[in-house]
Amino acid sequence: MKTTSNFIGIDLGGESGRVVVGSFDGEKIELNVKHRFPTGGTYHGEDYRWEVEKFWQEIKTGLKIAAEESGDIISIGVDTWGVDYALLNSNDQLIELPFHYRDKKNVGSLEKVTQSVSRSEIFESTGIQFMEINTLCQLFAHLGTSDVLNEATTLLTMADYFHWCLSGAKSIEFTFATTTQCFDPVKRDWAFGLLDKLELPTSMFPKVVEPGTNLGQIREDVSRETGLTAVSVVAPATHDTGSAIAAIPVSPEHAGHWAYISSGTWSLVGVEIDRPILTEAALAANVTNEGGVEGTWRLLKNVMGLWIVQRLKLAFANRGFDRSYQELTEMAGRADSPRTYIDPDDGCFLNPENMEQAIIDFCERSGQKTPVDEPSMVRCVLESLALRYCEVLREIESLTGNQIDVLHVVGGGCQNILLNQFISGATQIPVVAGPAEATVLGYILVQCKSAGQLTSLEDIREVVRNSTDLIDFRPNAATYWRDALVRFKRVCSQQAI
Repeated sequence: MKTTSNFIGIDLGGESGRVVVGSFDGEKIELNVKHRFPTGGTYHGEDYRWEVEKFWQEIKTGLKIAAEESGDIISIGVDTWGVDYALLNSNDQLIELPFHYRDKKNVGSLEKVTQSVSRSEIFESTGIQFMEINTLCQLFAHLGTSDVLNEATTLLTMADYFHWCLSGAKSIEFTFATTTQCFDPVKRDWAFGLLDKLELPTSMFPKVVEPGTNLGQIREDVSRETGLTAVSVVAPATHDTGSAIAAIPVSPEHAGHWAYISSGTWSLVGVEIDRPILTEAALAANVTNEGGVEGTWRLLKNVMGLWIVQRLKLAFANRGFDRSYQELTEMAGRADSPRTYIDPDDGCFLNPENMEQAIIDFCERSGQKTPVDEPSMVRCVLESLALRYCEVLREIESLTGNQIDVLHVVGGGCQNILLNQFISGATQIPVVAGPAEATVLGYILVQCKSAGQLTSLEDIREVVRNSTDLIDFRPNAATYWRDALVRFKRVCSQQAI
């Protein structure tokens, strides 16, 4: 009879959070969601912030349920979205609710940062894609709007803030640290020279630990409140994409020739490599080098993802056209292509008051017809996303010199069958969709490895293959997609002028 080990994963996303128990029998893993709760940003006056204290109460509720229902637990780990951070003072008190990366204070911060230090120097020091939501830009904007940074003695990423709540350990896990644009991938330490030039305080940055590091036992007060005892707190790959890529079910025969899209609110499009690429060509392509599990690196680009559809659905509902995501996607699949495209990465789609109006305005600015109805507008977004992914993958092939033979789509977006088929058509590459729960599988299985129940990244991926059903998509309509890509590039280049 197989022995089962239980691990807890706390998964915090931009819209919702979950407390999940993963039960591992040595070959397969089974996931059981114990508690769900909303997250999302909240306006405090004009500031857009995260209600982390409410999240913490919900997390403890989930942990209590897990303790009551799941027996012995070996360890707990947290993953979250990237770039955001919490600040503690000298009394280990949260100074203020953390800012949301979509807060308006960040607008224009990238331009100000690059006026102080050149893009080439920043990229050489960090290897990270230039986006004004990056931690570096947020800190620079924060410095210009308040004295809070001077009061802070500890900066913790969102995931590691909750690890601190759980264990009292002050550290930042490697995969998240590399995404901040404050970390030097060559020195494998904080980019202190860059931070000094921007006059950002550096003493608040804690030590960086590897994925799978045991941070210690759960705090006594948390143990009393939840009923969990003798449970370790383990930092998995705390950046959600880092965990998702660890759980890519790639077959060994595709080694070196596969790519991924971690598809959700954002789309992370890239490949796994063994060292960061910091060349001028990489800088020109505005790609990012993020740390992975077992010394791997993720060469990728952030693309605005299903956020656009999420906000479009809300705009439709606000005027009475309230449909589920599945209904909207099915309707889009039956609609004729509007042959109208948007640039998903245009700043106008970052956080508009009304996404439908933002798309209409974009179409008017680019001299295109506006999609005639809701299904056509959704189809316009999905086709545009697929074409943008194609562009990014071609850039990455050029940078690495490796041809991509198969594309793995993981995360919640992999359940969008229409988008998957569009991706395969636009890229003319076979697509393997699944698992939707790649992030959860990744951070649970890294905990299994930390506990000595797995020995390698390859083991993790074998367990994922054993535990999930995958769906294959094959390229089609090559002529249509080739013509669409030409039009898409023309539309995007017009907007860039």
